[in-house]
Amino acid sequence: MSLEELRSLEGQLLIPLEMYLAAGIRIGTKVKSKFMKPFIYSARPDGLYLLDVKKTDERIRIAAKFIARYDPAKVVVVSGRQYGHRPVKKFCGLVGCKPILGRVLPGTFTNPALAHFTEADLLVVTDPRVDEQAVTEAGQMGIPVVALCDTDSPISYVDLIIPTNNRGRKALALVFWLLAREVLRARGELAPTAELPVPLSDFEARILTTGEVV
Repeated sequence: MSLEELRSLEGQLLIPLEMYLAAGIRIGTKVKSKFMKPFIYSARPDGLYLLDVKKTDERIRIAAKFIARYDPAKVVVVSGRQYGHRPVKKFCGLVGCKPILGRVLPGTFTNPALAHFTEADLLVVTDPRVDEQAVTEAGQMGIPVVALCDTDSPISYVDLIIPTNNRGRKALALVFWLLAREVLRARGELAPTAELPVPLSDFEARILTTGEVV
């Protein structure tokens, strides 16, 4: 969908279109998989594929309603990407889910005998490629998977795709901020038109002068 067409739908989106654009939500990679093709609407002159913001908006709504159906204590959110650590922690803190940041150890979802075993009814991942261990184990155990998927993402074992730039700080912050708001609204814990008590800026990873990401 073109920007002109999107602007005509301005009032129907969860947030103003400019917020999506400023966060780089639609900026994909120079590779597209056949599975992600339905979520791509064009390519830039530099070869980067662009995701359809309207479909991203639609999938965030669907994912939020889906997540809201589960006991939050049994929803696990994984991020192997550093830029996803802060937004995932903020999301889980507001929604009550369990975060797993960094590498997911083998057996996390499949071996109850291990100390790091985690019981889950639903898995959310920031990148199905980086978080492959978690996605594979969830698939083996029949745990539904919601994944933030870029233009080149694999989708094996993924049940619900949220098409988005899953590498950028601002994009990851915006998706998890929106998901938190919409999950709480779907549960009735936040009024339909109320905003989160936490600003979007608090969800964004920070890069310290030392180069450390927090």
